[in-house]
Amino acid sequence: MKEPVRSDPAIETHGLVKRFGHRSAVDGIDLAVPRGTVFGFLGPNGSGKTTTIRVLLGLASANSGDISVLGKAMPQALASVLPDVGALVEGPGFYPFLSGTGNLMRLDAADRHAPSSTRRHRVDDALERVGLSHAAGKKVRAYSLGMKQRLGLANALLRPRELLVLDEPTNGLDPQGTREVRSLVRSLAAGGTTVFVSSHLLAEVEQMCTHVGVMSAGRLVAQGPLDELRAAGQAHVLVHTPDVERAAHVLSRLGLVPGDAPGTGSPWGTTAVLGTGLDGLEPEAIVAALVADGVRVRGFTVENASLEERFVSLTGEGFDVVG
Repeated sequence: MKEPVRSDPAIETHGLVKRFGHRSAVDGIDLAVPRGTVFGFLGPNGSGKTTTIRVLLGLASANSGDISVLGKAMPQALASVLPDVGALVEGPGFYPFLSGTGNLMRLDAADRHAPSSTRRHRVDDALERVGLSHAAGKKVRAYSLGMKQRLGLANALLRPRELLVLDEPTNGLDPQGTREVRSLVRSLAAGGTTVFVSSHLLAEVEQMCTHVGVMSAGRLVAQGPLDELRAAGQAHVLVHTPDVERAAHVLSRLGLVPGDAPGTGSPWGTTAVLGTGLDGLEPEAIVAALVADGVRVRGFTVENASLEERFVSLTGEGFDVVG
């Protein structure tokens, strides 16, 4: 009989606090990660992402607050929960004198829940999924950082998991490796696995994730579906015209805030003006007002706030936008 789909979050915290001395690395966060999502845990370096993950997985103890992982209270249910959780945290650590295969065989043998009869098949399959079959017999001391990161992912994938927790999974990977990890994460989520991805790279989160939580200085400043967070930012209109001053006057009269557009030109060979704060204004009405005032409109675009703009407005800090 097929088990019913569960609606409770894969990860949930209430008032989670972790202090180091007098400093709160995690300051009262209420996190909710829906099942079956790819949840991007985003924030600048030092914002508390890795500390939160370590507490969730029982690698560090919280000072206060409640934690639930896969519907069970943590850390009380650690022994029953962790077999269903695959994790890559703070970079992989392996025996340098063993091969990739040798490392995974040893790690799998240490897992009392892993069946020995299928060990070699599962190791080979995990190496193939992360693109390391060609280097399976090579000693890990000869692996690049990106190869070690792939091996860490393979270790997390040795058995089917309900939850996969990945801390900066594309660290050290080239663009091709990054695309492969992105595809792998999507395929895991399509199969029902919840994937919790910590990252400081906006572009990766935007391309990989369905939901996002934003950390800043130990606090969770926003969370929810990615599209909703993006939509919460202010939209812009971009007007391409040789009549920049007149266009700015019209936009201001309509209640928009005119400003300099990115760059100095446009595909039409004209300058452009940016207007922020649509507040229900229809694009057609804006264009009509521009034309009625004699503005020569050679291009008009409505742009949603970028993810970068939204997160900078939430945190007051810059984010890396490329790997």
